[in-house]
Amino acid sequence: MHRPRSRVLLGFISAIALLFGVAWTSGVPAQAAVAAVAKYVPASSGELDCNGFSPVQKPVRLNWCTDIRGSTKKTPYTDDGRFYDNGHYIGHDEPDLAFNSSAPGSGNNVNWTFTLGRDPKAAPTVAHPGHDVSDWFELSPAPWVSMALCDPGSFPQTSCAPKSDSNAPTCNNANCVSGLGGGSAFMEMQFYPPGQAPFVDNISCDGTRWCAAMNIDSLECIAAFASCNNNCIEPVNFAFIQRNGVPTGPPSPQDTNVMTETPNSKTLMMNSGDKVNIHMFDAPAPGGGDAFEVVINDLTTHQSGLMQASAANGFQSTNINDCSGTPFNFQPEFNTAKIGNINSWGADQVNISTQFETGHWEACTSLSNPIPNPTIAQGDGSTVFNTCAGPYETATQADGNTPETGDALCYLKGSTHPGFNGIGTSTAPNRLTGCLDNVFQNGDLDFDGTPYWTEWPTSRTPNIYPGSFLELFPTTNGQQYTQFHFQTDLALSEITCGPQSNGTGTLSGCTVPPPGPGHFYPYWSVNHSGGSCFVLFGNVSTGNTFGKDAQYGTNQFNTLGYPQFISKSHHNPCA
Repeated sequence: MHRPRSRVLLGFISAIALLFGVAWTSGVPAQAAVAAVAKYVPASSGELDCNGFSPVQKPVRLNWCTDIRGSTKKTPYTDDGRFYDNGHYIGHDEPDLAFNSSAPGSGNNVNWTFTLGRDPKAAPTVAHPGHDVSDWFELSPAPWVSMALCDPGSFPQTSCAPKSDSNAPTCNNANCVSGLGGGSAFMEMQFYPPGQAPFVDNISCDGTRWCAAMNIDSLECIAAFASCNNNCIEPVNFAFIQRNGVPTGPPSPQDTNVMTETPNSKTLMMNSGDKVNIHMFDAPAPGGGDAFEVVINDLTTHQSGLMQASAANGFQSTNINDCSGTPFNFQPEFNTAKIGNINSWGADQVNISTQFETGHWEACTSLSNPIPNPTIAQGDGSTVFNTCAGPYETATQADGNTPETGDALCYLKGSTHPGFNGIGTSTAPNRLTGCLDNVFQNGDLDFDGTPYWTEWPTSRTPNIYPGSFLELFPTTNGQQYTQFHFQTDLALSEITCGPQSNGTGTLSGCTVPPPGPGHFYPYWSVNHSGGSCFVLFGNVSTGNTFGKDAQYGTNQFNTLGYPQFISKSHHNPCA
């Protein structure tokens, strides 16, 4: 974790010969199949590696990727249970609430109902860590809901029968070399909070409204991470949820451009406090077959949007040999959401889950050390900085004594980002001076930023902190999921978490909350009010908190081969 993260000036890859390539046929229209590919030369920019470390391609955007589990087997990609992308640790903090059910269809047909969180009326402040006014973009850049999808071109590079429990791994230890189940991708349907636009090299779509997008992450590695394709380790298919269902730009990792990551007039925009329903399911696709689809209905504004992960929409599966893409209809991987029916390579043990990705923001009073924009939005007129100064930064040791090697991307309060890449006009002024911590490491690895202080929602109503999301228990075919459990991969990012010196093979220094100055970690609580039963996230101490930090359970390193806190299974108290 001490390895420095540096970026390379990226150009075109040398042509790589591929003797013969056949398109996978899981719902792919025959006319979309590619019979043979002589060679593939990646574009100079794209999303072949959403972590931004492909040596052959510059990232369009540094996306919020799926955290990859590690292995205790020493390879170029893993070390002490952590995963490295081209020599760079890429783990980040993902507290997760997973839902389980043995009902047919529970693994592929899900309805969620949320009330989006609201920010305080007062502007966010940077003066007293743990007591500052905070906005949602500081706490979570991407609250999301998930589903595992079939992708035979993804880890462990095996065939996958859509909507079948036969894809479940029979060996769930990261060191396994067989029994890893079907080739699996992981879909995160992400919400993006307002206040820090533009999306292409920041957090938000808009200054005041939420947007959402479908992210499908694949992994170009083989079993036990014995080898990966360094040029495209974690490719991502990305598309905003659109009112007309048409992507803003090419979704595939091979073809992503700045338009893909830029909302347009058809992008579904939602207001803070809106009540929304999200339906995730398999649907008929143009050209034949089925493909995974997300439909969002805003029950407050009566607008709706959708996106289908189909070949017709430009989605592609990536070839591990040369990073080329094949038009592909992604489909749900499992029939049921039974425990054990999980994506086989993510750090969190999940299929159907909800999560508040966190640990990416640090508020600052001043910035220094400007750097070139690491994304393709070089036309952005707002300066990118790499060093944060302020009370959050001084509350802990200097970055030189931690795994952090920089704070970028950092922007000044009031930045309007005029003219990025020649396609945009000025955005609404950024709400706060601060840093995303996603260039030189994928998170706040000294745990001194806003998310690790008690600045999370304390109720549904905003005060100096935002109001919590209100989340009903998800349903499948009209029935609520019967069980759930909590988990977090926090320990993967803790420099204190490592093997004991006594040779027992166990870890020490793995803690919830993490070893930061705020001594806090957000948690879920189940509440009953007005005849409703719902879930809140943050620092809401009413209802059943399941022990707050203790809800995340115990470290399963000896079972899984990497540090992961997982709770026992709980019965649904809202059923």
